[in-house]
Amino acid sequence: MNQTISPATDNVTTTQAQNTPSSGPAVHIRGLRRTFTAPDGTPRHVLDGLDLDIARGEFVALLGASGTGKTTLLRILGALDGHDEGTVLVPPSRTVVFQEPRLVPWKRVLANVVVGLPRGAQVRETGRQALAEVGLGRHAKAWPATLSGGEAQRVALARALVREPELLLLDEPFAALDALTRLRMQDFVGELCRVHRPAVLLVTHDVDEAIRLADRVAVLRDGRLVTDERIGLDHPRDAGHPRFASLRSRLLADLGVQAPAASPKSHPADQEKPA
Repeated sequence: MNQTISPATDNVTTTQAQNTPSSGPAVHIRGLRRTFTAPDGTPRHVLDGLDLDIARGEFVALLGASGTGKTTLLRILGALDGHDEGTVLVPPSRTVVFQEPRLVPWKRVLANVVVGLPRGAQVRETGRQALAEVGLGRHAKAWPATLSGGEAQRVALARALVREPELLLLDEPFAALDALTRLRMQDFVGELCRVHRPAVLLVTHDVDEAIRLADRVAVLRDGRLVTDERIGLDHPRDAGHPRFASLRSRLLADLGVQAPAASPKSHPADQEKPA
């Protein structure tokens, strides 16, 4: 049975993330704690002394089971939630892309991309350029309801990139897409991030997705990072590469999942001979 967990803020004032200095990492976290309270009054330390740095232009993927605090961390970095203890430094320019595109249904695609920005011809032109970059230059006047799931998520990416963020926060942005569209979007986002070079934190449950996209992969368990591994493979990445397979097995083990055994290759001598 699911229980509602509430922030433990009755006697504690949470703190918002502060801006990072122009030098040093884009994200600097030390001793981060966030506590919630269950209905029975029991405190639950979702983040418990977490440390993390993300360099400028670095892509970090964060893995963890449901309820381990991945989205809580992302919300703190995006100024959507506060924290109870610790130091959190982030760039002033940051955007979040969620699981759902969260487009405004009564605004056309271009208006969704530039929503919240100052009005003007230059802003609209920048929005058109962002749409062209995500392959939707001809959809500026379309309504969100006419878009496919992948197209809608590309609009959400254009909306994020048009703001030129120093930190891009991705909260399982491909979770609602079919398998083929998901793979295409992974490659698409990876290429966009290599061009624009924001610092990126991707929250995901997909181990292969993390290895395909990130420079580093971290595993969150019991409120702390138990793994922080640099990938060390060039793009595009081959899932059949020994390093890829080794990382997959290790990360699955750190998540408490046993990797499936590889299918044994048949030997020519074992093949049935024609009669």
